[in-house]
Formats: sequence, C-alpha cells, structure tokens
Amino acid sequence: MAKKKTVLKIQYDSPVILTFALLCLGALLANYLTDGWTNQHLFCVYRSSFYDPLTYVRFFGHVLGHADMVHFFSNICLLLVLGPVVESRYGSVNVLWSIIITALVTGLVQFIFFPGTGLLGASGIVFMMIFMSSISGIRGGNIPVTLIFVAIIYLGQEVSAMITQNDQTSQLTHIIGGICGIACGAMMAKKKR
Repeated sequence: MAKKKTVLKIQYDSPVILTFALLCLGALLANYLTDGWTNQHLFCVYRSSFYDPLTYVRFFGHVLGHADMVHFFSNICLLLVLGPVVESRYGSVNVLWSIIITALVTGLVQFIFFPGTGLLGASGIVFMMIFMSSISGIRGGNIPVTLIFVAIIYLGQEVSAMITQNDQTSQLTHIIGGICGIACGAMMAKKKR
C-alpha cells in the first residue's frame, strides 16, 4: 500500500493580522526612505489643524508607524503571537473593526489631551489583543481568572509606570488599548451568545 505524500503549503492564515504587520513594516521602511517625513505627516498623531486632511489620516495611521526597528519588533512580535488566536476566535472582520476603533480612540485621546506630544506605534493594538485573548474565555457569564490576572498584571504595571517613570512610552495608550480590548471582546462574546 502506497503512502500518500503530505504536501506542505504556506497559508496566509490570519489575513488582518498579517496585513497589519506588513503595513507596519511598510510604514517603517517608508519612514527610513523619507528620512522621517512619513512618520511626521502620516504615522504619528498629534494636535494639528482640522483643516489639514492628514489630521484625519493620522487618527488611524499612527498605529502603523514605529520609531525604529526595536520599537517595531517589540510590538509586532507580540502581535504575531496573539493576533492569529484572536482572529480565529473572533473572525477577521471583528478584529479589523477592533483595530480601527482602538486606533481612533487612542488617536483622539492623544489629540485632545496631549497637545504638545506625538504618538505612534501599535502598542495600543497589542494591548487590545492581550485583553481580547483573555476575555475570550468568558462563558455563561463567568469571568475567567486569567482575565483578572491579566488585568492586574498588565494594567497594574502600566498605572505604576505612569506614576514612577518618565520615559517615551505612552502607558495611557496601553491602558486605553486594554479597555478597548475588553469592550470589543465583551461585545463580540455577547453577540455570539
């Protein structure tokens, strides 16, 4: 009896997550090639005139921009670990909407409350994914202990860092991303039930 040969194929298994990661890589390369112009004008949200059409692009585009390779890798590695699990659990369309909502909310908070600084990077999206993956265990109204631990560890760490550290990290964006992840995940879980 002849054995069937197994053929391995490359599969684009998480289209939203993989496309998002590739867009981030493209934004990073464009930033290097334009000597910072693209981050300044497309991929960094900051207070600017409502008459500037790029203001509206930056409300969403800031999640694609990264300052350098270290910043890019620290966000994208975790995104590529969590994202496919979240996308398979909630579906590609729901994950895309969650990314759009989180980008807009974090962009607006930065624009309104921090006029003197800029924000770029996918860390808010990563924190959204962390919480969406944790909240996916809700069944029958029971809150999973893992969600409680994730909330205590991740959000507690970010609140502590906001108080004790003065660095270039936007802990508030991480917290808002986590809250968006909880809200989006809960709404989707409720809709599923």
